[in-house]
Amino acid sequence: MTERVIGVAIGIPEPTAGELRKWREAFGDPLATAVPPHITLVPPTVVADEDLPAIEQHLAEVAGRHARFDIQLRGTGSFRPVSPVIFVALATGISNCERLEADLRSGPLQRPLKFYYHPHVTVAHDLDDETLDRAFAELADYRASFTVTSFGLFEQDGSGVWHPQRDFPLTGGQPA
Repeated sequence: MTERVIGVAIGIPEPTAGELRKWREAFGDPLATAVPPHITLVPPTVVADEDLPAIEQHLAEVAGRHARFDIQLRGTGSFRPVSPVIFVALATGISNCERLEADLRSGPLQRPLKFYYHPHVTVAHDLDDETLDRAFAELADYRASFTVTSFGLFEQDGSGVWHPQRDFPLTGGQPA
């Protein structure tokens, strides 16, 4: 049985994605080019190749139940001391992400979470405390807004780089 590592995420659109990637690079985060700026919906998950068609069908069905929604990014947050992560926080769109994540993490993607789901955009991860403090301070006034029109299926290659595989347009109902 062949396996792969997948994840499901909301990709951050340009020019915001480029701005956040540059910030992550400026902080010296080695994952800046391996992990595109995103909001995780389903964390890295090992799946069997033969399960992928059912997973993609599930993703399409979930996308069909959810409407487009707006996200406003504002300021920074941290998961320290539990995890050495600095992130750009969501000011709006949190409940939409939570509903989408809960719906996705069912059926073929049902699994327990190690941590409570908290939508965010990582900008510094696993760096020294001084750099994490600098990232927290330098992006404290960061602001950006965009409309979420889809989420994506991503696959991680053997070197840890994440690659987009397919987008799933949000086509359900009226925006919340």
